Formats: sequence, structure tokens, C-alpha cells
Amino acid sequence: MNLKKWLATAVVVAFAGVGAWVFLGTGTSPAPQSTFVLLDGTTKTTEQMKGKVTLVNFWATSCTTCVAEMPEIIATHEKFKDKGFDTLAIAMSYDPPAYVVNFAESRKLPFKVAIDNTGANAKAWGDVQLTPSTFIVNKQGQIVKTYVGAPDFAELHKLIEKLLAQA
Repeated sequence: MNLKKWLATAVVVAFAGVGAWVFLGTGTSPAPQSTFVLLDGTTKTTEQMKGKVTLVNFWATSCTTCVAEMPEIIATHEKFKDKGFDTLAIAMSYDPPAYVVNFAESRKLPFKVAIDNTGANAKAWGDVQLTPSTFIVNKQGQIVKTYVGAPDFAELHKLIEKLLAQA
């Protein structure tokens, strides 16, 4: 009986460890090679992100947390955009493109917005299904932090400042 309890505990601890690594963003991993189709019809690739610290946010117009956090994402973008920081908001495949365009225009989003029509970007970035999901990518193109749900923006700003100071 003790062996069964020990094995059960070991399995739970292993899954918790993996979950913490994935969802809390400890460690770094290369950002997946992706091409994003922007609202203006142009594209942006993960390769083009290199050299800047980039916030990549998967969101949807139907997600109340996404809509609520957008003013903070705008403020973050405005605060750091002249220091080597960029923001890319990726609307989920189920989000009607007209809603995304209306949201971006009515809120005057000051950063690039893409629509993941096929779901390929969400799949490549860890099979994103929960929104908002936010990834912080360093200048070398590595994901250094992942947030599922709204980030703690004070903590996020400290991380961005730290990453911007690195070579």
C-alpha cells in the first residue's frame, strides 16, 4: 500500500513540476518559428522579433479578461516602445475577423495585431487554448516567461526592464 501512495505522490509531483515549468515560464525556450498575418495584410515572423524584447499576447474579443487587460498592455507598450520593446497581439482562430478589426480600430491599439485564421500560431506556441496567454520573448528570440491569465503588470514591467538592459 505504501508503494502505491509513494507512486501516486511521485506522479502528482512530476506533473506539478512540468505544469509549473510550462505555465510559470521558468527557464527559456526558443520562440517557435511562426509567421503572423497582420490586420493590414503584411506578415511578421518570429525571426523579425530578434533584437527586441517582445510581448506576444494570444487573445479574443469574446474573452472578458483579454478585454479588461488590454489597457494595461497598451500602457506597457507605450512605456517601453522607444527602448527596444514591441508588442504583438494575436487574435484566436475562432474570433471573427470583423470583430478583431473593430476592436483594434475602436481602441486605437498602438501595436501590431494578427489574426490566427488557421490556428497554426496557437498550435506552434504550445497549443494555446486559454486566453489570454502572454509570452515574453527576449532579444535572442527565447521565451523567458509565460502568463496564462492576466499578468501581474508590476512584475511584468520589472521583467521587461531587466530584459531590455541585457545585451
